[in-house]
Amino acid sequence: MGLLPMRRRVVAGLIAALSLATASTAPAQSLDAPSTEALAAVLRMLEDPVARGNALAANPDAAAIDRTVPALTGSSALTDEFYVLTGLVFTDLVQGSGGDLTRMRQSLAEGQRDPAGFAAFLSPATLQYLHDLAGRIGDRKR
Repeated sequence: MGLLPMRRRVVAGLIAALSLATASTAPAQSLDAPSTEALAAVLRMLEDPVARGNALAANPDAAAIDRTVPALTGSSALTDEFYVLTGLVFTDLVQGSGGDLTRMRQSLAEGQRDPAGFAAFLSPATLQYLHDLAGRIGDRKR
């Protein structure tokens, strides 16, 4: 079964946002203490609009992607939820790769080619959040 169009758009946006998050993540073979701390720092940044804004200001590519998120979500509340979802997906990505930056980047590249395949990689809880958020975004756009 394919992804619904809104879910596909949300997954594509997530992959773009995650590509930027992995650009500054240190490689690791497992989730050792430094990797766990790095993951926690990225999650805090994604979920805090002020910290996210500061990080975006320092990266023109990230700022360009961030400008597309409100167009996708249609509201600031849903934009914040999008970044919560990004954190959940990033956690799944880090855990699924054992913190290996090369594997994370490969997963993201594959996700750009096959968003449905990438979505299948997500944990059930993250996939449910994706489904619910895409539904709320779709309802808002009708």
